[in-house]
Amino acid sequence: MTSQPFGGDRLRIVIGAVMYPPEVNGAANFGHRLATGLARRGHDVHVICHSVDRQESTRVEDGVTVHRVASYRTPAHPTFRACPPWQASSVADRLLREIQPDIVHVQSHFFIGRGLINAARRQGIGLIATNHFMPENIFGYVRIPRALQKAGAWLLWHNLIKHYGKAQLVTAPTPRAVQLLQENGFAKPAVPVSCGIDVDLYRSRAHEVRKQDPDPSTRTILFVGRLDEEKHIDDLLRAMALLKTTRATRLEIVGDGSCREPLGELAAELGIEDRVHFAGLVDEQELLDAYARADLFCMPSIAELQSLATMEAMSAVTPVVLADAMALPHLVEAGKNGWLYPPRDVHALAHAIDDVIADRDTIDRMGAAGERLVSRKHDIDAVLGRFESIYRHALAHDDGVTPVELPAELAS
Repeated sequence: MTSQPFGGDRLRIVIGAVMYPPEVNGAANFGHRLATGLARRGHDVHVICHSVDRQESTRVEDGVTVHRVASYRTPAHPTFRACPPWQASSVADRLLREIQPDIVHVQSHFFIGRGLINAARRQGIGLIATNHFMPENIFGYVRIPRALQKAGAWLLWHNLIKHYGKAQLVTAPTPRAVQLLQENGFAKPAVPVSCGIDVDLYRSRAHEVRKQDPDPSTRTILFVGRLDEEKHIDDLLRAMALLKTTRATRLEIVGDGSCREPLGELAAELGIEDRVHFAGLVDEQELLDAYARADLFCMPSIAELQSLATMEAMSAVTPVVLADAMALPHLVEAGKNGWLYPPRDVHALAHAIDDVIADRDTIDRMGAAGERLVSRKHDIDAVLGRFESIYRHALAHDDGVTPVELPAELAS
């Protein structure tokens, strides 16, 4: 990875992230990858995020100055934290005046993200926003009756559009994610920019592991992510019980969430508990090893705006079977690197899994095709360079609040 920023000039960048490590999810991982990548390219990067306790702190982590704002547990989720709007506003104003950034790039319109949006507007600082949000991500935690979910979704989108409309430019991880914004009333400039992936990190470990055991007798199917309702991991468990392959199969589930206990109970009901391993939350090396030993990755979720976990699996030269929902189709060339299946159709899911794991040649061919696809379209270095260009284009508008259209070479 290059060590010099685009154009050779150092920027001071604030990344506003409600979720940031040690929080484990796609948005937190992207925020960390963006911050540390920009810092390695020579920029002065500050992250403003929620604390893991009620204490405010500032320290350097992985070359990034991380300002953690005092936050509080919520009943919605065991790790989800919040801070009151008056606190978010006050802290955001103070920190931006102290840091004096060239640009603010928020990853959420909630809590500290909203505080930073409004503070950047008041202070005339360039403002970029990236959307990782869908109402379905909320409905899995906050129990809203199904009859009220349509109205609830409208209110949530309305709130996002109100606040993201204050940004000079909005990005989302995929063309489908941009389309979703537009379908819900966002009429200002928005462009797709991948979350990006360090392909070599996953690819190199996969090659090491597979050299040791090039064709293990047991086929391993992997899921990585939150164990929450919208992920529909129950469909994957039911599909495991329907597989026709004569090969021994094993399902490894990495992650934790509100559905962990009922998923364990379902595995027992289906009589497959001896073939299912719940790994829980794991460290980075254990996650790399999980991808490396997998023969197939499956994502049955219906609410993915990109799916970093799928991109990580593809980087590890692993075929994928994904629900044909939201942005997941962007990651599949059907029959080349895996298959899509109709969401919630467990028989179609089982058939797709059987097709991929039938023989090693199919696994290797599809895995290699997936690695080429993700390298071509989602390399992290290209993504970092694209954000640098977006920041500089936004900075050309001196008031920091005027919406900007990207030139053609940056908009595609």
